[in-house]
Amino acid sequence: MYPEYFIAPMREELTRHGVEEARTPEDVDRLLTSGEESVLVVVNSVCGCAAGKARPGIVQSLQSEVKPDKVATVFAGGDVEAVAHLRQILSDYPPSSPSVALFKGGKPVYFMPRSSIEGSDALTISENLKQAFREHCA
Repeated sequence: MYPEYFIAPMREELTRHGVEEARTPEDVDRLLTSGEESVLVVVNSVCGCAAGKARPGIVQSLQSEVKPDKVATVFAGGDVEAVAHLRQILSDYPPSSPSVALFKGGKPVYFMPRSSIEGSDALTISENLKQAFREHCA
């Protein structure tokens, strides 16, 4: 686990834009069992691709006219139990930090793994997320 003082600024890069923190398995369940709502869940991380690509791309995507009903984040290396629980829910996908999952009615409908984040820039990540929002959140 990373010390909280170390990861707090990385958490804040998303929370200052209205992204809710899901720090426990119960938080994750509460978010994903909210009926037919769309929920974007970000697995945040300390790596460079999270800092330079994922977080900026996610923030840009949230400026879209069509977006998820809720947006939340868990932090790999910080919210260990919440991340493990989310990964159990996403067991059809390989564990990945950072990553982004879009849920509709509690079921995953879109997943962006680290490999897609590493090979992209923030604008491409944003555009890919906006396309997923148009497909699943409209």
